[in-house]
Parts: sequence; C-alpha cells; structure tokens
Amino acid sequence: MNSKQKAILLGSTTAKNGFRNEDSVVKKFNNWNKDSDAQIWLNIMGYELREIEKVIAIKLHGEKTDVQVQIAIYLKKVISAENISIKLVSNPQGFNQVDKRWIDTYVEMWKIPSVIKETLKLFTGETKPSQKGLKDSRRMLLTEFSEEKREEIVDFFTKNKILVVSDILKGRGKLSAGWMLVALTIDGKTNWILKSINEAMNTFAEGEVAITAKGSLKIGKITMQRKGGDGGRETAKMLQFKINPVELFS
Repeated sequence: MNSKQKAILLGSTTAKNGFRNEDSVVKKFNNWNKDSDAQIWLNIMGYELREIEKVIAIKLHGEKTDVQVQIAIYLKKVISAENISIKLVSNPQGFNQVDKRWIDTYVEMWKIPSVIKETLKLFTGETKPSQKGLKDSRRMLLTEFSEEKREEIVDFFTKNKILVVSDILKGRGKLSAGWMLVALTIDGKTNWILKSINEAMNTFAEGEVAITAKGSLKIGKITMQRKGGDGGRETAKMLQFKINPVELFS
C-alpha cells in the first residue's frame, strides 16, 4: 500500500457494503434504517436520525446530481432534498471526466471572447490549424501557441476560475449538486468521503491556472483538455474537464 492509499484510509470511513454503482448508493439511502453508512451520511448532511420519518433516494441522469435524497421530517410537514454528485473509483491515480461540451456552449456560458474561442477551437481541432510542424496536425497544443495567446488563455481562466469550477462541478439550477461523495475501492475494500460541494470546489480549485508541459491547461487540480478518442468521430473535438476524485480525501 502506497502513501496515498494510507492517507485515504486514515481520512475516510470504510464502507460496510460495496459500492458497485449509483444504484448501490440509492439502495443504501433507501435502507437507511439499517445501513450505517447512510446514517452517517444523513448526520453529515445535518439531520438527526430520530427526527427522520422517511427517506426516498432516486437516481438521476444527465445532471451534475447523480442521486437525489428526499428526507421527510416528523411533525414539520416538510420534505428536504439533498443532491449528491457521486464518483466511484478504483484507482487512486485515475481521472474522472466531470464536464464535456462543444466550445460554443462554453462561449455562451462563460462569455468567452472571440479571440479565446478561436484559440480553444484550434486546441480541440474543431478548427483545423494551418500551422506546420505541429505534434498533431489535427489540432494545436497550448504550448504551440504564441506567448500572447497562452497568456490570454491563462488570464481568462484565472479571472473566471470560480465560475468555471462551479459550473463543471456543481452545475446550475434546481438539480445542481449540493454534495460530493467519493468512494474508492482498493483490494476489495471501499472507503468513502462525503463533503459539501463548496468544500469540494475549494479542494479542486486550489492551485494556480497554468499550461502544462503536455500542452493542456490546469485550473487548480482540474485538467482542461481535448476530449479525443471516440474512434475519430467529431465528438473527439469537444472540450473536457477532468479531476482525480481521490483528491477529495486530502
């Protein structure tokens, strides 16, 4: 066991039952009367177990929230809803895609200036570069742009860091995430950590905005890169953001 794994074990809670997928989390919440993990989660969220009348958990699709937990409280005639983003991982060094969209969608979301939009489209290959001698003729790495263009990218994402991190981790609207649950399984043992989404955003936003040696962009602990893959389909030209969910254990 390496030092990272040891740190995880010290800073988290070992699950009593395995986490195979989001359905496992839903089942644990719906069985909250008997499931000790679910009881701890509800406590972390600020609920007194003796005051809970009923818990209903449902799985969502296509939202930052993977599981919504509805809690009915005795005598108060009110139902509270908690939205949870779930990351299930098996590799402490692995990465998880948290957002991917076409450049034009991000342009609209973040009011990206046209000069930076052009740079990003060359970066993902949505616009084919005319420059010669590139590592990949289909697109440009950020390290292959002029110093002026690199500074524009870094300055924009530095100034808009809070907005960007919030949109890719929390989302917007009624189904935005309020919590992040990371469950890591190593050698058959699962350890989890549950943090408010604000704590999660602070964790992943920590650090400077900088261009990496491989030509991508780091926004704190978040990596921005060309999606790639997809068998060469057009969707490979989308922009994606990735995190290592295990950083939340730090």
